[in-house]
Amino acid sequence: MAKHFRVDVVSPEATIWSGEATFVVARTPDGEIGILADHEPLLASLVTSAVEVEGSDGSRTTIGVHGGFLQVLKNQVTLLTDRAQISTGSKEEAARLATDLATRAAT
Repeated sequence: MAKHFRVDVVSPEATIWSGEATFVVARTPDGEIGILADHEPLLASLVTSAVEVEGSDGSRTTIGVHGGFLQVLKNQVTLLTDRAQISTGSKEEAARLATDLATRAAT
């Protein structure tokens, strides 16, 4: 069984997703990064894109995020994002949602 770790996706308005996960994929300016339990400490900026979270119960949650930062420390992943919204569709649909969030932020 895969080890799990804590994940919090937080925007200024609310906590978008919080729980135990076994895997997280997020996009930074240098490309996608995959995070498993016991990942080394990390601080990275996020680009407007989709974030995928595989819950410890096997569920998959896809979240559109517009900017922010990702921190990995002591088996906890925190995504502090300007804007975020859970997507009910695919990773591509979440990426489109993230772009829409960025457009709304600019107006």
